Amino acid sequence: MPRDNRMSRSLHSLIHLDRHVKRATSEAMAKMLGTNPVVVRRMMSGLREKGYVVSEKGHGGGWELRVELSAITLLDVYQAIGSPALFSIGPAADPSPCLVEHAVDERLDQALHEAEVLLLQRFSHITVADIADDYLKKMAKLGLESEPHPLCSE
Repeated sequence: MPRDNRMSRSLHSLIHLDRHVKRATSEAMAKMLGTNPVVVRRMMSGLREKGYVVSEKGHGGGWELRVELSAITLLDVYQAIGSPALFSIGPAADPSPCLVEHAVDERLDQALHEAEVLLLQRFSHITVADIADDYLKKMAKLGLESEPHPLCSE
């Protein structure tokens, strides 16, 4: 099963909108993310609905950050992209008369639910600004300037 990378791409886009470009078209963001503009528009629409970004159509249009990165948590972004499944493992998809499978499924459900609660709680304490700061630290450690930013995908 392929990984769902919408969260990573959304965070990537938000940080670029804050640190490098004040407005970016779906086409420019698609090039940066190695995808196509339709994927970018779908991904960004949830962030727009939550009020984190705005978009303008037409010449000179594009996506623009509306709030400070410090006001957006990983939980906010996760919810904006539709709260996808956090884990690709889980109980059997089809019901079974086997009591062993029932026991396995119940214990897996319980453990995964507990892990999900902890992970989402952790997401609520990490801001997008925290990740942007991590980026700046990595750049400084490598002796690189954050402006102009290195191209992400060419």
